[in-house]
Amino acid sequence: AWVERILPGLSVGRKLGSIAVHPTCSTRQLDLTVALARVAGALADEVEIPPAATCCGFAGDRGFLHPELTEAATRDEAAALAGRDFDAYVSSNRTCEVGLERGTGRPYRSVVQVLEELSRA
Repeated sequence: AWVERILPGLSVGRKLGSIAVHPTCSTRQLDLTVALARVAGALADEVEIPPAATCCGFAGDRGFLHPELTEAATRDEAAALAGRDFDAYVSSNRTCEVGLERGTGRPYRSVVQVLEELSRA
C-alpha cells in the first residue's frame, strides 16, 4: 500500500515488457492484490498474476526445513509459468520469494527492488 502511495512522486525511466506477480498470503488477507498489480503495472507493460498463484507453502521459515511443502504448494504455479519467460518475477516477502525461486525455478525478487532499479536516475 505504501509503495502505491509514493508511486506518483517517482519517475519510472523505463518499463519492462512483462512481469509475473505472486501475491503473498498476507497481500491477499490485507486485500492488497489489486494495489500490488497496479504497482507492477507501473513497472511493466504486461502484468501476469497466475490463477494458481496462491500460498507458496513456505510458512515463514518452514520451507527451509521442509522444502517439500513449497514444492507441492507451487507446483501448479510453476506449471502455469512454464514455457514463458517474463522480464521480472516479483512478490513482496523475501521468504516467499525464496520459496518461489525453489518451486518455480524463476528468479523472484521484491517488487520494491524492481521499482528502485527502474526509477533510479
